[in-house]
Amino acid sequence: MTDASDRKNNSRGSRGGRGPGGRGRGGKKFQGHRERPKANPRVIAWEVLRDVDLNDAYANLLLPAKLERTRMSGPDAAMCTEMTYGTLRARRFYDAIIEKVSDRPVDQIEAAVLNAMRLGAHQILAMRVADHAAVSETVGVISKNADSKIANRAAGFVNAILRRITEKSREEWLEVVTEGLSDDERLEISTSHPAWIIRSLRQALVANGRNAEELTQLLEAHNTPARVCLSVLDGTRDQVAQKHGEPTELSPIGVTLTHGDPAHVDAVASGHARVQDEGSQLVALALVEAEAHEDPSDPWLDLCAGPGGKTSVLAAHAGNKKVDAVDASAHRTELVKDSTRAFDNVQAVNDDGREFAAAHPNTYARVLVDVPCSGLGALRRRPEARWRRKPSDIGALGGVQRDLLRTAIEATKSGGVIAYTTCSPHVAETLMVIEDIVKKQPVTVMDAPEVVAQLSGKPAQTLESATVASGRVVQLWPHIHSTDGMFLALLKKD
Repeated sequence: MTDASDRKNNSRGSRGGRGPGGRGRGGKKFQGHRERPKANPRVIAWEVLRDVDLNDAYANLLLPAKLERTRMSGPDAAMCTEMTYGTLRARRFYDAIIEKVSDRPVDQIEAAVLNAMRLGAHQILAMRVADHAAVSETVGVISKNADSKIANRAAGFVNAILRRITEKSREEWLEVVTEGLSDDERLEISTSHPAWIIRSLRQALVANGRNAEELTQLLEAHNTPARVCLSVLDGTRDQVAQKHGEPTELSPIGVTLTHGDPAHVDAVASGHARVQDEGSQLVALALVEAEAHEDPSDPWLDLCAGPGGKTSVLAAHAGNKKVDAVDASAHRTELVKDSTRAFDNVQAVNDDGREFAAAHPNTYARVLVDVPCSGLGALRRRPEARWRRKPSDIGALGGVQRDLLRTAIEATKSGGVIAYTTCSPHVAETLMVIEDIVKKQPVTVMDAPEVVAQLSGKPAQTLESATVASGRVVQLWPHIHSTDGMFLALLKKD
């Protein structure tokens, strides 16, 4: 079975009187605007994969921009998206096959050529694309679009490798490339995760009261496309759900889209709704819901606000309270301004969060600290992150995370609440940070699962979590809650 880009339109003539020669009824050639050539989904996917490799591009930013620029939509856009993200998610598996067939390490193959082979392997082993189309069209990508110095000699190489890959099924290849390996080494290839991430996630599961046997489910969940969720902030959640999808299970303001483009939702166009993972909605709402001592005039603070999704949730629930939204990046500060354009109680500030918080001691009743992190909980959305992050990143981030949380506590008034959140379950970014901070700072760990349970209407027991300093934290999991792997600790300042 072939896809949209493999089908050809064989119709001739037209309702407008245009014949095969492109002439009108009077026999004159049309001199109007010539349509641009149709973009090729495989070429777009290959370009994104190449730029992710060579230029550290982010697929979730680059691909939508390319689709918009080429006006690609419908089946072709869906195919391009699956080829891009599917190839990134299964990259380690495809590399193992390519190394086996080519008898050379993948780091000795040019990036343009290697990514064409990865792209072809994904079509052959994971998509409903005919083998001959997957091979010939992918060879065409490299021969017509790569640098001429590479293309002339690479086309035959790519053709030979892909033809060899068609000789076995996905399951057969998995047996071949994992023969004789340990359980973790098999997981590394079958789920396409680096070994250090596998070890870290196993540790995180156990530390948060889960079973280590869930590890495979968690890793496989990272390779499943995330649902598109909206946070609806103007009180029209039920209407949006009725028209575009269904209410989310945990967030009281969330809608899971079941069809259509988010951009075509009226509330999104007006700025009163936005695409936002359900877990991100929950951690912001938990800060709003938590019991705090505050006066009507007390402001709120989002200390690492960019790009502004959680700030919008806070602003929608703050009433007349001012929300200061701080981010160290000028670009992300502009994104905050755009994201919160529907609200007049947000002040976006481009500043280092640590310096801003230190300059405003004992000021805020509620403070959100969504710290920079490894992003290991968001691998469904940013699959390339698993290949970019290194174990050393965790230690480097830890100091920043502690500094931000410490200064956030300084900026919070007595009786106020701080929400510490990450999109990573790594214990060095979550439990260890909270354990360190509560030993040195005047804060008490609150019962975060109970707060989230009140929001979701679910029993607190469904939010399995760890106990830290006699309080409880929340760790969401993609394979359990169908959210990103968000961590939440609520701290009350003494």
